[in-house]
Amino acid sequence: MTQEVYDRLDGISKSSDCHSIGEVARRILSKEKIVAFTVDRSFDPVVEELCRIRREINSIGVNINQITHAFHADDAPGRRVAEALKIVKHYNEVGDKVAELLGLISQVTKKWSQR
Repeated sequence: MTQEVYDRLDGISKSSDCHSIGEVARRILSKEKIVAFTVDRSFDPVVEELCRIRREINSIGVNINQITHAFHADDAPGRRVAEALKIVKHYNEVGDKVAELLGLISQVTKKWSQR
């Protein structure tokens, strides 16, 4: 086997469901299917942005839970109103994050529909 053929089989084994060069050769000789994997790095920034938004929404949810707990623990009507207003602010932040998500989803949809 030449180095060129070896390198080609090695490349196939690294980017497929085959675990060795021998397995690649066996599948080729027996005409079995080889599943190739490809990675689209153009979506990496979108995935990072989605992860960031997820973390932010999770943090807002934690804040809302803490404020809700304080609301139920407090008997003073004035402080309860203040806590309720804080929750409204956080729910508005969630709305902003959802708008960001919809924008990202729109970008991904446009990119995928071009393929």
